[in-house]
Amino acid sequence: QVQLVESGGGLVQPGGSLRLSCDASGSVYSINHMGWYRQAPGKQRELVATINSGDYRNYVDSVKGRFTISKENAKNTLYLQMNSLKPDHTAVYYCTMSVVTAAGRYLQLWGPGTLVSVSS
Repeated sequence: QVQLVESGGGLVQPGGSLRLSCDASGSVYSINHMGWYRQAPGKQRELVATINSGDYRNYVDSVKGRFTISKENAKNTLYLQMNSLKPDHTAVYYCTMSVVTAAGRYLQLWGPGTLVSVSS
């Protein structure tokens, strides 16, 4: 069974930086699409950034110039570098991947989330 686990969240002061990671475990044949979502208290989950197999990147306008999404293909790992953090960035961040398993199954996977708290 393929599973995702996020790491790198925590408490940071405004203006600080964090790097989130998302590791896929299990028998993955290929990954077609990867992304980060976030959910702030009392709000719906929203898309933050995506990256496809050709390294085409897309960001929500509010994080352009601050966040960078990237991946390491050999490790099936997704990253989100977050700079110049503001309190409004506080949320639980989730990674997602569209994968094909070694058994030929097409799945969209979600991690359990990692909390990012931006506060002085």
